[in-house]
Amino acid sequence: MENASATSRNYSGRLIAVEGLDGSGKSTQIYLIKRWLEQQGLRVFFSKWNSSILVKSATSKGKNRTLLTPTTFSLIHATDFADRYERQLVPLLRAGYIVLCDRYVYTAFARDTVRGCPPDWVRGIYDFAATPDIVFFLKADLETSLHRIVQNRTQLKYFEAGMDLKLSSDIQESFRIFQSRILEQYLAMSTEFDFTLIDANRLIEEQQSVLRRIIAARIDLDDYRS
Repeated sequence: MENASATSRNYSGRLIAVEGLDGSGKSTQIYLIKRWLEQQGLRVFFSKWNSSILVKSATSKGKNRTLLTPTTFSLIHATDFADRYERQLVPLLRAGYIVLCDRYVYTAFARDTVRGCPPDWVRGIYDFAATPDIVFFLKADLETSLHRIVQNRTQLKYFEAGMDLKLSSDIQESFRIFQSRILEQYLAMSTEFDFTLIDANRLIEEQQSVLRRIIAARIDLDDYRS
């Protein structure tokens, strides 16, 4: 993905993405960043993966009925991203907002490749997307991620465990195999896309402190006050 950063594309806003395995704590951390920036009176917008109203119901129906092939799954998520990108992300970047994304195109690069989609093809369908100014990758041990999920829910979700790939009849073992393969993809991308790695095994407060310091060092926050 040979894309320019958000700033070099003449957007006055800044784009920050957070990536990580399911259970890594990335959603908690990006939410805390959002609240921190809002409390300073900054212009902030938050967008979550697979949240387009236009596409979400179709995705849910396909998942519930296990009708989606890896290619169809990939295309639906790309449509979701494109809709949010054109309707929300780009206009707000142009308007001078700090845009926070809970997952970005790298989620597709990792998941879709593990599900068997050709890597070049997956990247090609997202080639319109700007490269974020900062990409945080929250790196947590697999067992830590799994423990966090089962603490908060009665069971793992079918697709987050990669059950559609028939890796194991045991859902927790399938999760370990699937997520370990995704982790390999993320780590392979980390240098290519200049991910900022965060130790997600640490306490929430410790991680948050590190994230805030990095953001404050790389972005002049005073430029984004309402």
